[in-house]
Amino acid sequence: MRSLFQEPEFRRLFAGQAVSGFGDWMVTVALMALVLQLSGSSTAVGGVLLLRLLPAIAAAPLAARIAHRWDRRRTMLAADLVRAGVVVLIPLVTTLWWVYVWAFVLEAASIVFLPARDSLIPDLVDDEHLPLANGAILGSSYGTIPFGAGAFAAVAALSPRGHGFIEGHPFVLVFLVDAATFLVSFVFVSRTGRHDPTSAADEAPTQGRFVDALRIPLVRSVMAPTAAISLALGSLFSVGVVYVRDVLQAGDTQFGVLIALFGVGAAVGLGLLQALRDVDDITNVRVGVLVQGCTVGTMSLAKGIVTAFIGAVAFGAATAFVLAAGMSALQHALADEERVLAFTAFHVVTRAGLAVSAIAAGIAADLLSTVHVPVFGAIEPARIVLLSAAVIVVASSAMLRTRATAVQGAPT
Repeated sequence: MRSLFQEPEFRRLFAGQAVSGFGDWMVTVALMALVLQLSGSSTAVGGVLLLRLLPAIAAAPLAARIAHRWDRRRTMLAADLVRAGVVVLIPLVTTLWWVYVWAFVLEAASIVFLPARDSLIPDLVDDEHLPLANGAILGSSYGTIPFGAGAFAAVAALSPRGHGFIEGHPFVLVFLVDAATFLVSFVFVSRTGRHDPTSAADEAPTQGRFVDALRIPLVRSVMAPTAAISLALGSLFSVGVVYVRDVLQAGDTQFGVLIALFGVGAAVGLGLLQALRDVDDITNVRVGVLVQGCTVGTMSLAKGIVTAFIGAVAFGAATAFVLAAGMSALQHALADEERVLAFTAFHVVTRAGLAVSAIAAGIAADLLSTVHVPVFGAIEPARIVLLSAAVIVVASSAMLRTRATAVQGAPT
């Protein structure tokens, strides 16, 4: 770990992402709170979650085109400036449609930023540090969730009350702070290594279309486990509270511990991946997906909170292990525009999978009834949803096994 952060350019990238990730999760909570205040509807709040899906689909072609024409650093700088400006605009008007529009644009800019960022990492670190670097960047994005959520409450409490611009906007300070975090990211990214903005377009074998990413054999192979991981994450996200409260008969404190243990597990998974860095990336992905599926299945049948705690650690470890290994596979095998296109597909599938699975799992849990099975007894809807997700995830690991052989040696 120490040797990784001795690389000054990666250190700058990580610092900028940690700051902007912190602000991003802070404003995510603020958006949900603002929508609830404006509408009084939990369904309207669910619309914020849909905005994780629609931009991923709509912005994918744009991200691919930008990858074809711009270098990664310029793409990231432009996206940071756009996101900072968008966040400042959100509290200007107190109407639901206004919030939805700019939340959509904010997410679309992120879909453009993330592939450029991830494809830049191999240019900043040695190959032996790639898995750990990917894990660190993932941690900067998702490890800041509890800190961002906590900061939202603190900053919202400090937001001024008054008339004019301030009136009706109790979260205005939250949005301003988030805009500042994107500017911090801009400064750090501007100090990373410069790359030739014309090289990708001059040498690229594709036309810069999103569909070109899906024509790369390795990308098609990695997308199945990526979708499976997103399915498990989205399902657990959607029914997690019901699972803990109604099925395991635990409270909010235990749910908080469960979430914290995901983070502990993620650190364990990244450490294990670093220890296994000499193992083939696809093999690591396949094993990690299988472990995650088995873990979700075990958690779905857990009889007590202690088993769920152990499962949370294993779940976090397998998730971080698979995502970082999948990123490393794409980074090792692909270069230049193909790499950016691959990560465009990676982030589209991840975000779309999270949104679709979370919504589908919630609907399924509401529609299903408790099933009585001999030996196992009563199986509540939340357990059925998680068990179904586990079966799909395990099946995807077998799919990857059959595809991996075809991918080996295939031209990219």
